[in-house]
Amino acid sequence: MHPTPWREAWSDALYGPDGFFLRERPADHFRTSVAASPVFATAVRRLAGLVDDALGRPDPFDVVDVGAGRGELLSSLPDVPVRWRLTGVELAASPGGPLGWSSSVPPVEGLLFSNEWLDDVPLDVLFDGRVVEVSASGQESLGGPASAEALEWAARWWPQGRRVEVGLARDQAWAAAVGQVRRGLAVAVDYGHVLGDRGTWGDRRPTLTGWLRGRPVHPVPDGSCDITAHVALDSLQGRLVSQQEALGVLGIRSEPPPRSLADTDPRGYLSLLASAASATELMDRRGLGAYGWVVVPVGIDDPLVGSPG
Repeated sequence: MHPTPWREAWSDALYGPDGFFLRERPADHFRTSVAASPVFATAVRRLAGLVDDALGRPDPFDVVDVGAGRGELLSSLPDVPVRWRLTGVELAASPGGPLGWSSSVPPVEGLLFSNEWLDDVPLDVLFDGRVVEVSASGQESLGGPASAEALEWAARWWPQGRRVEVGLARDQAWAAAVGQVRRGLAVAVDYGHVLGDRGTWGDRRPTLTGWLRGRPVHPVPDGSCDITAHVALDSLQGRLVSQQEALGVLGIRSEPPPRSLADTDPRGYLSLLASAASATELMDRRGLGAYGWVVVPVGIDDPLVGSPG
């Protein structure tokens, strides 16, 4: 393979005919909030319930998971009403079972949710205004000048530094997904950065990396590993809140239950203690709690604005 722009090589490596995500289960390679705790599915279920109520409980009510992996989140939602239509959006084959499955985002009346999808949407990388290209072995070289659109995005969202990971393709992918929501709420959850954090960060430590079997590896675009990069969360359409704040509004608590409960209800105490431990991991700002939630209400008030429930 001759050197090609990162965006093209990355796309082929993950989503081409023998792409990484068409062969591999994402859960085998990295730990997400979905895998970390059943509390996360509980929170998403509560959020879907709020959206359902705001829409007047339509039949069907859609819950669409973009970048669904093998349907782990949708399969974990508790107490799902019969009229709810659960659909996973993923290029990999359907895992079977009761879930709907699609390779593209369908029209949505309800909740469109994505967890760690956008970090795997391939993007262009620039250095001094030129496109960074990469070979099949992962060696980088400089190509021609970047497009006017890429340069405009870089000037607005990453104005300092010589190396820029251009989030334009993510912005466009997210806007297209949001555009499928007829009424309801769109939420993108991911790890990333905002304008004030970037500076010359990319010069010193590019976020683009590979991931395999739970470990970071050199990003080689040959289909042998996941390739990912942090998301420019503030360039996306919507309101940005932290995962810690969002889960708090949804009633997720990390405080342990009172010790006295262990004497009166030992099983209940242990269950609440396990939930609190899971919530602590999800809300820890040094880890998953630092993730951002980008929220776009369509025809309803934002259910994540208000007092913790």
